[in-house]
Amino acid sequence: MKIINVGYNHCHDSDFYIDRPEGSGDNLLILLKTDAVFNIDGKDIKIPENSFFMYKKGRPQRYRCVYQSVFANDWVHFEFEGDEEKEFFNLGLDYETPVLVEDMNFLSFCIKMMASENYSDNMNRHQSICHYMFLIFCKVGEYAVKKPESRNDSYYEMISTVRNKIYSRPYEHRTAESSAHEVRMSVSNFQHLYKKYFGVTLFQDIIRSRTEYACMLLKSTNLSAVEVAQKSGYNHYAHFVRQFKQTMGISPSEFRKK
Repeated sequence: MKIINVGYNHCHDSDFYIDRPEGSGDNLLILLKTDAVFNIDGKDIKIPENSFFMYKKGRPQRYRCVYQSVFANDWVHFEFEGDEEKEFFNLGLDYETPVLVEDMNFLSFCIKMMASENYSDNMNRHQSICHYMFLIFCKVGEYAVKKPESRNDSYYEMISTVRNKIYSRPYEHRTAESSAHEVRMSVSNFQHLYKKYFGVTLFQDIIRSRTEYACMLLKSTNLSAVEVAQKSGYNHYAHFVRQFKQTMGISPSEFRKK
């Protein structure tokens, strides 16, 4: 497998749009961390966050933000070699066929490690990257054939509303108590169902939403890092830096330089 480039936790503002009529010259794997709209064969299809999607080399690539939302994803540009593509299909996967995944954090961790290896001088970096890549394919293949867990749709829809608010307004102050109160549930039940439905805790999602929002501000504005922290919902700059580094692996200032 030939890895062309790897991107981890990239966040874009609401005018983000990709339009490549001839594709990118290689296969493109995308892990969506926000909802997005993909144009497939001339038809717009909304694909939910926590989804896997892959373009075949030579196919048009057209996708964009959901209206008035940010866009966040991980991605890998690569090419299959030998019988690797056949193995991809044998896992139950296909091009331009989204797969909803249960543990995006794990798959995103794999991308993070691939990016780290890709820019390192480690002796076995190529082999390590390929192993991470096939691990992603194996796990997504399991999700593709797994029957969706039965849910109490009323609970799921209510808690999804809370989650949408977290990502649309990450700077707002929020607690487990206030979130549970919004949907008239006990705190313990709300937290249990939140983790069950989305694979992350409420506070992990709050941190991620604020980090993604901060990334967007760092890339698209001239605000100072302190101002970005304040606009992302942090009262203390040191707290912002600590959580940003835990999520992104680098400080806000280092992120802006890159």
